[in-house]
Amino acid sequence: MQFEPIWGVPIALYLFLAGLGGGAFIASAFVHWKNPDAEVTRKAGHFIAPVVVAVGLVLLMLDAQGGFHNPLRFALLLHNLGSVMTWGVIFLAAFEVIALIAAILEIVKRAVPLWLEAAGSIFGVCVGAYTGCLLGVVKTFPLWNNAILPVLFLVSAISTGIAAVILASLIAAPKEAEELDELKGFHYWMPVVELVLVVAMLFIVNSAGDAAHASVASLLSGAWAPAFWLGFIVIGLVGPTLVETYLQRAKGANERALGIGSEAGVLIGGYLLRMMIVMAALPITLTVAWL
Repeated sequence: MQFEPIWGVPIALYLFLAGLGGGAFIASAFVHWKNPDAEVTRKAGHFIAPVVVAVGLVLLMLDAQGGFHNPLRFALLLHNLGSVMTWGVIFLAAFEVIALIAAILEIVKRAVPLWLEAAGSIFGVCVGAYTGCLLGVVKTFPLWNNAILPVLFLVSAISTGIAAVILASLIAAPKEAEELDELKGFHYWMPVVELVLVVAMLFIVNSAGDAAHASVASLLSGAWAPAFWLGFIVIGLVGPTLVETYLQRAKGANERALGIGSEAGVLIGGYLLRMMIVMAALPITLTVAWL
């Protein structure tokens, strides 16, 4: 008999922080390319990325009872290249090294080379998608085991990473934040894409059996409905989209405050998405007939 792992809040935080780190580095690289004078914003992404990924890895080690307690549990992951978790360790390790180098270069006031930005962005995409694949290989949980989840988590990772960078810019360098038109324009559509992916995923999963239907019902009308509708849909997706639509048409003294609220909402929604996907998933019940 094969047993599948059951994960909780620490893993949801790990998935959120890993995706956020990858997205923040991608956002920083985009700013470096489109707004080379936005130094504070660029540095924010380079500093956020390695820190949040490191925190996420600590949470993963604590949840797995690894790290200093049993370091071989993680070292042994590298021997099986057919495992999603093995590739995740490779992607995370490579990304963390690249992100740390970029942060150190920023600290010593050296330019981050283009090839390093490109490599970090590629591994950032890999990390963002991997967080969905990690859940997707668990076949006994239909809410996890679907092809849309890795794409959804990747889009959410990029969205939360951009939100974190813009939020840092709004707080530390509001003048720079006003010049991030390309980044904001790209970010504007991310919640819309997320919403489409979520609807498609829930529609597909709902027809995959009793456990799948119960998982979807838990999100839409059950125990997780308030977090789903108010926290994720309203605060995380619809609210930021409405605020950004308003800000594109009305300039005023409250623009900065509204922007901060909007980006904070995206971050809240990004975390709630992962927590709900992890916590609301129900396993397929296997019935064995006695002969």
